[in-house]
Amino acid sequence: MINLINKIFYFSKKKDNKISSFENLKKKKSIKKLFSSIENYSENSEIRYVGGCIRKILNNEAIDDIDFAVNLKPRDCIEALTKSNIKFYETGIDHGTITAIVNNEKFEITSLRKDIKTDGRHAKVVFSQDWYEDASRRDFTINSIYSDLEGNLFDPFEGKNDLQNGKIEFIGDAEIRIKEDYLRILRYIRFFINYSKQPHNDKIKKTIKQNIKGILNISSDRLLDEFNKITKSPSFLKLFEDPFCVEIVSLIFPQFKNLEIFKKTNNFVKSKIREVDYIVLISLMLLDDTDNVDYFLFKHNLSKTNKKRILFLKEFYKEKINKDTLSEKNLWKILYNNGKQSLLDLLYFEIIRSKLENKKLIDLLAFFKDKETPIFPIKAKDLIRTYDMSEGKMIGIKLKKIEEKWIENNFKISEKEISQIVKN
Repeated sequence: MINLINKIFYFSKKKDNKISSFENLKKKKSIKKLFSSIENYSENSEIRYVGGCIRKILNNEAIDDIDFAVNLKPRDCIEALTKSNIKFYETGIDHGTITAIVNNEKFEITSLRKDIKTDGRHAKVVFSQDWYEDASRRDFTINSIYSDLEGNLFDPFEGKNDLQNGKIEFIGDAEIRIKEDYLRILRYIRFFINYSKQPHNDKIKKTIKQNIKGILNISSDRLLDEFNKITKSPSFLKLFEDPFCVEIVSLIFPQFKNLEIFKKTNNFVKSKIREVDYIVLISLMLLDDTDNVDYFLFKHNLSKTNKKRILFLKEFYKEKINKDTLSEKNLWKILYNNGKQSLLDLLYFEIIRSKLENKKLIDLLAFFKDKETPIFPIKAKDLIRTYDMSEGKMIGIKLKKIEEKWIENNFKISEKEISQIVKN
């Protein structure tokens, strides 16, 4: 009966004007197989697109991932997938999420839920068959839109209208929504810079500020993951044009002391900012003459690789920079000694912090993008065979001197030069 009422009062049978996007999705074998597996499971079983992919279709954005909601309990969903020979893994089954793999594509499928207890970080849920109940627990109206295979929308909170009007609206009471999961403060910033066409609601601003301390309940991993999504947003630079957004980000990440660096960027940066990895972007926000970087790395759990990338930039800018520091010859040395990622990080870092377009650096960036790290061609066995040297410490010393000469000669060295080093 609940499903019938939902269909009558909330499920629009009028095709959405983005029907071509839904038609394109419908043609995908993986999508058809998923819908078929769930809908054939039982008389009342249903699956619908939900959240970001619907929002992006309605907003004419590229779809980078597709999520689904089902009115089945997780174990029933697993049974339905198994019957259709669809591989899956249990991403977060306690909260109802399963990742299905069809034709090497991954799709998150989540059972309809109702929150029965929240603590600002996690929710204890019970599974439901009520689409309206599931929509009611979501954060923003623009994220509570569902669609069937044909593109018919289930939109109980008029998220489509809010998307068209550029309104970022919490579902129900904003303070309750925020206290359920304080990460929603940062999510509000992300959706505001990407979709808002209107100024902040003063009541929302006040509510966010009053609850900002709740961010302390959120793990550093979740915070950085959400900020990473902000840096990848099409409207990332809009963040720095909005004083309230800057204020909130500064409160959440107090080590981001250089946010002003993004307020005025050159045209090259504006056009290429989405190509820049977020580690470079946060390095630009972090680096100063204090121990700011060290404290950030202590506080936040970054991978060893990403820590190394940030520390490389920190150590690089400790040294005195001169006209030769970013010459092609010196950049080749950096490529060899530190790797391609560090070289590209350095070039992007310098290009972004330049107020004017630096054509020389832009050309160097293009030049090095397809270059490989040079490989030192001389081995210890070569010296042993050619110069009748014995194994030991001396070979290591000679190899190091040969390598230094090879680097200085732009990664070239003659037999004569090797011989001189070995015999001296």
